[in-house]
Amino acid sequence: MRLVIATCSVDYQGRLTAHLPMATRLLMVKADGSVSIHGDDRAYKPLNWMSPPCRLHEEEGRWVVVNQRGETLTITIEAVLSDQSADLGVDPGLSKDGVEAHLQELLAARPDVLAEGLRLVTREFPTDIGPVDLLCRDANGAAVAVEIKRRGDIDGVEQLARYLERLDLDGRLRPVRGILAAQQVKPQARVLAAARGITWVEVDYDRLRGESLGDLTLF
Repeated sequence: MRLVIATCSVDYQGRLTAHLPMATRLLMVKADGSVSIHGDDRAYKPLNWMSPPCRLHEEEGRWVVVNQRGETLTITIEAVLSDQSADLGVDPGLSKDGVEAHLQELLAARPDVLAEGLRLVTREFPTDIGPVDLLCRDANGAAVAVEIKRRGDIDGVEQLARYLERLDLDGRLRPVRGILAAQQVKPQARVLAAARGITWVEVDYDRLRGESLGDLTLF
């Protein structure tokens, strides 16, 4: 990672043209080859950038960044206030609390929170278009496919609907009903789920971990 604070102007030539007048900015050059220009606002969003793969050519008073499409980012440097480099090594990645894999683990242990009498048959039940997160049986012994998302949206409903179509081809399972389980289910997804005959459940993650008494909402 290289961080340069410089008084500079920036010109982009490509699908359109853009110009940043002379000002003091942060120039960030990452190990993946990307170059981005930041002001002291806009949070994480750069003023302009060039994504890899691209090449950085340093000249006296000027940087020229060129990508594979021939687009150019020209940074004209009037003064360099700071120029520092550091090897950050390999990042282990962000460990998120409550991601889909953990939700799946928790719900596999407690499927009855999704529907009374629901019991787990198996996790990651295979179909020819991908695995269903949970395959369960309800209190009457009927098959239930559960798709788990952090946020339930239209894509999640469509994905579960496709799984149900494939599962219904198996005479040992047919008919299979579906449950979309998520920490939050968007209004559009609720409407589509109802139209497809799919149940949706908003899951209180803290309650699953035993840390609160929040309620589950079942529709």
